[in-house]
Amino acid sequence: MPVISPPVPIEKSQPRNGGGGVHPPAHGGGGDNGPGDGSFDYGRRLRRARLGLLLALSSISILFVTMTVVFMLLPFELPVRLLLLNTFVLLASSITIEFARRSLAREMVLEPVRSIPGITLDRERGIPWLGITIAFGLLFLLGQWAAWRALQGRGFHMFTGVPSPFFYILTGAHAIHLIVGLLVLSYAGVISWWHRNIQQRRIVIETAAWYWHFMGALWVYVFALLQFGR
Repeated sequence: MPVISPPVPIEKSQPRNGGGGVHPPAHGGGGDNGPGDGSFDYGRRLRRARLGLLLALSSISILFVTMTVVFMLLPFELPVRLLLLNTFVLLASSITIEFARRSLAREMVLEPVRSIPGITLDRERGIPWLGITIAFGLLFLLGQWAAWRALQGRGFHMFTGVPSPFFYILTGAHAIHLIVGLLVLSYAGVISWWHRNIQQRRIVIETAAWYWHFMGALWVYVFALLQFGR
């Protein structure tokens, strides 16, 4: 006669890694300030910003090289002392923006430590290097305007014929590009005052510092060619 086997009990599968059965993502979520892919996103954004800046600086370099080559073919007397003083001011601003960049880099290194419970670090209240850089930039523009006035006092106006317009165009183009840098530095100062995301602040400062150093080197190149290249 047939033998009936007892039913085999079926065990219910138990969720692993605790209740809920929902596994966390492999690389972590990571918000704006939390762990996860934040560092990767910061590095990618910084590389994109640098690449865009390099493309812009390449086009600016071509523009200024073309203008200086044309200007070198024309005899002209420059207000050398005033332009030399402006050069020192702009080089000093390049030093202060570097201090501002390094100060923010140190702050970014200490930021993960500040997020640890029970650990408090006082924020640095050092020298406002960013504000000093902006002041130097404005002083340079004021000096360039004074150079224009000195040139007009010698009878060389914008539309008196060559070579006057080339000097005004060359220095004016540099001043316009420098104003763009001042606007970026002002934006960096505003977001620093509001204590925005430190990664965003670092990207802005890094990009602005590169641009500002380029403006300083570009002016040295222009001034050297105008003074000694003819």
